[in-house]
Amino acid sequence: MIDGSTGPAGEARLLEIGRITKAHGLGGEVVVVLVTNRPGRLDAGQRLTVRRRGMTSPDVEELVVKSSRPFQRRYLVVFEGVSTRSAAERLHGAIMLAPAVEDGDVLFVHELIGAEVVDLAGTSHGTVAAVEANPASDLLVGETGWLVPLRFVVARRGSQLVVDGPEGLFE
Repeated sequence: MIDGSTGPAGEARLLEIGRITKAHGLGGEVVVVLVTNRPGRLDAGQRLTVRRRGMTSPDVEELVVKSSRPFQRRYLVVFEGVSTRSAAERLHGAIMLAPAVEDGDVLFVHELIGAEVVDLAGTSHGTVAAVEANPASDLLVGETGWLVPLRFVVARRGSQLVVDGPEGLFE
């Protein structure tokens, strides 16, 4: 559920959606591991910003998805203008970025970090410092160390998260 928001001056903030792991075959295809739950990010015609490992932001390039298909829990992707194995190999290790997707029914990790957490009575318990993966329910990690299972979040009001949890949750 990693997708975006806006950055400075209302610009679309680019968020990591996947990583190119290696070239596949001779025709420019690459293997992609997605870190988003939105495989439509790889639909034909999608424009992605690609940043190669170790490069700074001015060294990024925009690539357009020509085609993609599922492949062993990953995806095989062809980008326009990438038609040889050597061109595909130059993308090895690159991070793929895309603008945010607006969806009011979903909580995205980047929206949780820095959000104020309040209980049903309106008492503030500080802000979220991190989100920790957990098999039962991802955990909000508070700046003072508290842990709140994400399943206890019942509403979002702007930059506040409303939590309905058991007594002593924040102690």
